[in-house]
Amino acid sequence: MTFDVRRLDIYRKVPKDLTQPTYTGAFISICCCVFMLFLFLSELTGFIATEIVNELYVDDPDKDSGGKIEVSLNISLPNLHCDLVGLDIQDEMGRHEVGHIENSMKMPLNNGHGCRFEGEFSINKVPGNFHVSTHSATAQPQSPDMTHVIHKLAFGEKLQVQHVQGAFNALGGADRLQSNALASHDYILKIVPTVYEDLGGKQRFSYQYTVANKEYVAYSHTGRIIPAIWFRYDLSPITVKYTERRQPLYRFITTICAIIGGTFTVAGIIDSCIFTASEAWKKVQIGKMS
Repeated sequence: MTFDVRRLDIYRKVPKDLTQPTYTGAFISICCCVFMLFLFLSELTGFIATEIVNELYVDDPDKDSGGKIEVSLNISLPNLHCDLVGLDIQDEMGRHEVGHIENSMKMPLNNGHGCRFEGEFSINKVPGNFHVSTHSATAQPQSPDMTHVIHKLAFGEKLQVQHVQGAFNALGGADRLQSNALASHDYILKIVPTVYEDLGGKQRFSYQYTVANKEYVAYSHTGRIIPAIWFRYDLSPITVKYTERRQPLYRFITTICAIIGGTFTVAGIIDSCIFTASEAWKKVQIGKMS
């Protein structure tokens, strides 16, 4: 006695002569196919696209930096001569530099009456400040004009990624040309370490920052007004991490199967209900005629 493998078939076939096509069924079938195609394309778009997930944790992500943060500063002082402009750096580890010139450049503006300062330097990962002032000048001017425009102030590696909206250059475009010429400017910065990890696992380290500012007139011990542009910074212990992720293939396949199965099931129920109601209505009409 042989075993018929066909008895294991759970998808039994119904002969065509026992089925009945209807206009309602055709309409529902077309709508069903269009709906499944729409959902399939939506899921395919989501599967191909890269998702960026962010998280927060307490840690120093860039331990290989030697405790340093790279800074890029670009600022224009249209009413202060380049010979008077200097960059000073100091922090709580005892660092105190006056007139930092390494990796910096000064470009005259307004026929030599103004100056654009561009510099790249490093700071320690401790609270401190750096400031643009006339402190390093051999002779202090009588009325230094510290009105300015900040084109760029960024920390760490340049990070420009689509769909990541961060304050990596929060002071970019800051315009203080209409402020008091003799006023000092304090920018209080809270630096937030930021990590971006791509699909390949490569990490890039940068820093975002929040800023608050105030303007005031400061006098020296001799009674003279010596204004400056201060950037006072402190580091946040919280690290922001952005991670690129893509939907797993098995989840995409599972979703497509759910779409096809669910749509066919719901469409079959709707078609069955309409067909049953239609047949019942026909019987009622036949009963009235008889």
